[in-house]
Amino acid sequence: MERSPQWRDGRFRNPQPLWNDTWGALGSLLGRDGNSTPREPLPVVHPTRGDLETDSPGGLRATWLGHSTVYLEVDGTRVLTDPMWGRRASPVAWAGPRRFYAPLIPLEALPIPQVVAISHDHYDHLDEDTLRRMKGWDTRFVVPLGVGARLIRWGVPATRITELDWWESIRVGELEVVLTPARHASGRGLRDKDRTLWGGFAFLGPRHRAYFSGDTGLFPGLAEIGARLGPFDLAMIEAGAYNPAWPDWHLGPEQAVAAHGMVRGRVLLPIHWGLFDLAAHGWTEPVERVLAAAGRVGATVAVPRPGEGFVPEAPPHERWWPELPWKTGAEVPIRATLDGRPMLPQGGVP
Repeated sequence: MERSPQWRDGRFRNPQPLWNDTWGALGSLLGRDGNSTPREPLPVVHPTRGDLETDSPGGLRATWLGHSTVYLEVDGTRVLTDPMWGRRASPVAWAGPRRFYAPLIPLEALPIPQVVAISHDHYDHLDEDTLRRMKGWDTRFVVPLGVGARLIRWGVPATRITELDWWESIRVGELEVVLTPARHASGRGLRDKDRTLWGGFAFLGPRHRAYFSGDTGLFPGLAEIGARLGPFDLAMIEAGAYNPAWPDWHLGPEQAVAAHGMVRGRVLLPIHWGLFDLAAHGWTEPVERVLAAAGRVGATVAVPRPGEGFVPEAPPHERWWPELPWKTGAEVPIRATLDGRPMLPQGGVP
């Protein structure tokens, strides 16, 4: 860890610091949208083991299981990203953000993937109970520097864990897994802030390439990811849990579309929304704003129901969420900073 170029003065650092408006963040708690959680059950899909085991004729298929959990097939290799089967994204079982719907397939019924890729150690991405239940899996756990120690404490054998720094990679069968840079943070308590690394992933198969952003704010390195590893047939990019008070921590919808272009994605799957109430905006606002921004630049967006598998050649586009009031990017812009200045114009899309 200490040999990493990202490690300075006792912790990991972003090349571009994260700007925060502390008072604005506290104030947002008092102005939560009245539709921050669903009022009716969602029309979810319950995939079966057979659905997930069957090879896609084209070689690339994604099943979004909610938030940042995606079961992915890339040219015959199965990958599971940021597995979250817990009831709450929280350090305690009795409080904290609770799931909008139960897990769509029992963890014990899930076909064991060849790769479990974890982007960072925040509670909505690294769930202790889920990992303890996975500790006996014959799979390769790929994590950023420092995260492996948490898995070992929870019973995952060290021999099944690979820790990577940014741009490092491991090959699992025919699939190359690359840890890509991200602009975010880490930590699960008051004393471990940024003591482990964070990142996204590029999954490079013989015929297809997929990108998974993890959590990230907008930063110039996204264009470098596209230049070095793209283009990507599918880009799974976080688009929810945003606020003007923390514009560098998460992309927000318009900047998710901008990031999709920067990494040279062909089909965008918005993730990190629709399962937990983690910000003040309405729960449907991220997808509405993504579609509006994508329409302005002609980007292709897949909007599957939770649990619905799809192939990039036929991205689902049917509206399954209710029509609720939402704030546009012009009304509540999310504008990442760089050296104290917004990186992109208002609205987030160049």
